[in-house]
Amino acid sequence: MTTKERITRIINHKEADRVPIRDYPWEGTIKRWEREGILAGTDYRDYFDIDKVERIEANISPRYPKRVIEETDTYEIITTEWGVTIKYLKQVDASPEFLDFKINDSAIWQDAKKLMTMDESRLDLPMLEREYPKWVADGRWIEGGFWFGFDVAHAWMSGTETILIALMEEPEWVSDIINTYLDRSIQQFDMLWDKGFRIDSMHWYDDLGYKGTPFFSNDTYRDIIKPAHTRAVSWAHNKGIPAHLHSCGYIMPLLPDILETGVDILNPIEIKAGMDVLALKKDYGDRLTLHGGINAVLWDDKDAVIAEIERCIPTLKQGGGYIFASDHSIPNNVSLETMRAVVEAVKRTGAY
Repeated sequence: MTTKERITRIINHKEADRVPIRDYPWEGTIKRWEREGILAGTDYRDYFDIDKVERIEANISPRYPKRVIEETDTYEIITTEWGVTIKYLKQVDASPEFLDFKINDSAIWQDAKKLMTMDESRLDLPMLEREYPKWVADGRWIEGGFWFGFDVAHAWMSGTETILIALMEEPEWVSDIINTYLDRSIQQFDMLWDKGFRIDSMHWYDDLGYKGTPFFSNDTYRDIIKPAHTRAVSWAHNKGIPAHLHSCGYIMPLLPDILETGVDILNPIEIKAGMDVLALKKDYGDRLTLHGGINAVLWDDKDAVIAEIERCIPTLKQGGGYIFASDHSIPNNVSLETMRAVVEAVKRTGAY
C-alpha cells in the first residue's frame, strides 16, 4: 500500500496492511544515523521503508527584517520575521534561548497585524510546482501546516508570560491573535487550493499543557481557544479532509472540549507529561485517531522501547485509528541499531 492509502484507511478506522509509521527525528539523530551506517543524503524514510508525509507550511508572519545581531564560533543571535530575538547555539540539537519579543502588547500587535497581508508572494510556488507532482505520483500523504493558536502565539511571537497574563487581563487581545493567525492561514491555503494544490489533512501545533496539567482552565479554553479550533476543523471538513492537532503536555481534562471541535487526529500523546494512550484508545478510539504515545524517554534502551511497543501496539491498532510515533520526537540518543529494531517491531506487532 502507499502511504496515502494506508493513512486514509487508518484514519477512517479501518484496518490496513500495517499501522503507519510517521515520526520526527532530530537533526542530530539523523547525523548520528549517518555516522552509524546510513549513506549521507539518503532519506531516512527510504532507509527504514517507512511512510512518507510531506508538509506545506503557512507563511503568515509580519515579515519583520531578519537580522544577525551577533555571531561567534558557538552561537548566533538573530531577530525573526515575528520580531523575536533568539540565541541559537551552534551545537546540534541545542535548545534556543528567547531573549526579547517585539510584539509584547496589544498596541504593537495592531501594527504587526497590518503587515500580515496575504498574496502570492507568500507561496513557494516554484518548490510546489517542482515537488508536488512527485509527492502525488508516489502516493505520499500531503499535510497542510496551519499556524495559529495559543502555543505559537506565546512561543514564537510574544512570550509565555505575556500571553498567559493576557489570557486573564486582555482575553480579547489573545482571541484576536489566534483568529487573525487562523484567518491568514485559511486565506493562504485557499489560494493554494484554487491553484490546484491539494492537501490530505490540515495540521496545527497548539501545545495546551505541560507536565501533569493544562496551561489553563476548561473555561479559558472554551471562551478563547475552542472557537478558533472549531472553525479550523470546519474549514478542513468542508474541504473533505481531516484535522490533525499536535498538542504536547497533559491535556486529559481538556479532551471532552477538544473532541467537540470535531478534530480527527491527536498527536503526540505525551506519556512523560501524564497522558495515557491506552486509556485514550479505550475511551475515544472509535472517533479519534491517535498518533504517537510511545514514551521517548525509553528509546535509548532498545529492550525497553521494544517491550513498550509490544505492550501497546496490539491494542492501539485494533479497528484502525492509530499512527505510530514517539510521544514527541526521536532524540539523538537513539542509535541506528535501535531504530531498525523499533521499525521491525512496529511492522511485526502492527501488521493486520
